[in-house]
Amino acid sequence: MTKAGNKGGNLREKLDGNELDLSLSDLNEVPVKELAALPKATILDLSCNKLTTLPSDFCSLVHLVKLDLSKNKLQQLPADFGRLVNLQHLDLLKNRLVTLPVSFAQLKSLKWLDLKDNPLDPVLAKVAGDCLDEKQCKQCANKVLQHMKVVQADQERERQRRQEVEREAEKKREAKQRAKEEKEREVRKREKAEEKERRRKEYDALKASKREPEKKPKKETNQASKSKSGSRSRKQQSRKHTRSWVVLKLLLLLLLCVAGGLVVCRVTELQQQPLCTSVNTIYDNAIRGLRSHHILQWVLQTDPQQ
Repeated sequence: MTKAGNKGGNLREKLDGNELDLSLSDLNEVPVKELAALPKATILDLSCNKLTTLPSDFCSLVHLVKLDLSKNKLQQLPADFGRLVNLQHLDLLKNRLVTLPVSFAQLKSLKWLDLKDNPLDPVLAKVAGDCLDEKQCKQCANKVLQHMKVVQADQERERQRRQEVEREAEKKREAKQRAKEEKEREVRKREKAEEKERRRKEYDALKASKREPEKKPKKETNQASKSKSGSRSRKQQSRKHTRSWVVLKLLLLLLLCVAGGLVVCRVTELQQQPLCTSVNTIYDNAIRGLRSHHILQWVLQTDPQQ
């Protein structure tokens, strides 16, 4: 990579008043630092070199008034090219430029411009014109500046529109995020309430299960006591019934025995025996005593001899 310091010697030696000629120096890049050290060089000729780009710090050379970049291979100018506010004369003949940076509209001092032999955008080429003489080049500078101001305004409006769109999108995102967070809060609140209700039911069920064993023994005790008392009463009644039935049987048996003995002593040959004599006497006395009772007279109407 060749610099002016190598083929053109010391830049100060090339400086002629306020003019610095670095044309035909086979330069691949611009020696910006060396040029910045020469603020007196307000006229700079870099034509007929091999420059394809200009470094961004080239725009710091704000002292430049006239700049010749013709017959290079420049494909674009730095985005901050508009910082060269003192530039009045700019020659860009025979490069590879298609468009100009928007900041070009800031070159308010520009009076002369040549853009011939560049593959310019059709709209820009029509604005620039032919630039075949001094007058046309001046008109080119004026028209291109006006055009770039319109482009700059359009881009500014587009930038503002994009910013507005982005702001609206951001507002929508924020609103959506707030709605989402609010929904999540509601869900958490509902889940918390459901969890609280579930725990309350579990607590009530636990208390009820603890009270149930306490009631159950009492109920069982009451039922057992009732069952026992009922059983005892039934057993007592059964025993009373059994005793009564036994007594009745014994009385019936005794009566049968007495009746049988009485019959034997009254109608058989044994009536003359001493035992039967006593039995017959007791029977006759009993019959005479009972006949005095009117209720029993009907029962004892049979023949005493029977």
